[in-house]
Amino acid sequence: MTESPVQPVTPADEATPITPARYDARISHRRRDPLEHGFEQRSSTWLIDLDQVPELPRGLRWLCRFSAADHLGEPEYSLRANVNAFLAGHGVARPAKVLMLANPRVLGYVFNPLSVFYCYDRDGQLAHTVAEVRNTYGGRHSYLLSTDDRGNARTEKLFYVSPFYPVDGDYTMRLPQPGAELTVTVTLHRTGDRPFSAVLTGRRSGAAPASLWSALRTPLATRAVMIGIKRHGITLYAKGLRPLPRPGGERPCATDDAAPASFSAPDLRKTI
Repeated sequence: MTESPVQPVTPADEATPITPARYDARISHRRRDPLEHGFEQRSSTWLIDLDQVPELPRGLRWLCRFSAADHLGEPEYSLRANVNAFLAGHGVARPAKVLMLANPRVLGYVFNPLSVFYCYDRDGQLAHTVAEVRNTYGGRHSYLLSTDDRGNARTEKLFYVSPFYPVDGDYTMRLPQPGAELTVTVTLHRTGDRPFSAVLTGRRSGAAPASLWSALRTPLATRAVMIGIKRHGITLYAKGLRPLPRPGGERPCATDDAAPASFSAPDLRKTI
């Protein structure tokens, strides 16, 4: 299903993101309770405009593509239509522009631990942010956020992610609009524990829009992220931590081919 194009939003200032853009990134996780452990690894991520999703030539799109099946909503609809529907389900009007921070599916595989959708109003101002979290079991959950002017928001944790943490506590998320530099921080706060944090930092590769062909230079990038997370889990298990029961009812998401919360809108406390 395709949608009628909307008029482009006039950039509010020179910091308006370039799209499509590829970021050379670094991911770090730091756990402090019940034991101290962390890891870092190199990665990459992309920022794209959902009204102008980049594509390879027909017949070659299986090599690398952004697919609605890999994100919130229904696979038969477009990424943009699914974001619109998610927002409408929370009483939020259709945004004038949506940018997505995520990786494409390359050679049949993708794993995005976190995808971020930046939703802009007709004045080019960031109105809402959607943070879509995935776990390594194939589940996903989306949080609708209204961030402050520094990109900060807080939300209750409602989704099983790490097998060594229960579904409790709150997240603080820092999701400022990407520019030449990228910083995304997710911190879990639990009663009696020191915070767990996951940080994604990066720098835009080049000053002009990126070509989707460049994703093929690092075809194993997201698979390496998945392997790194699983290696991290094995290390924690070896140190004595044991997995907690996984609740049912998760929304499955594709990997291989085969609560909102806010500082300013407490009425938007529903989730997908």
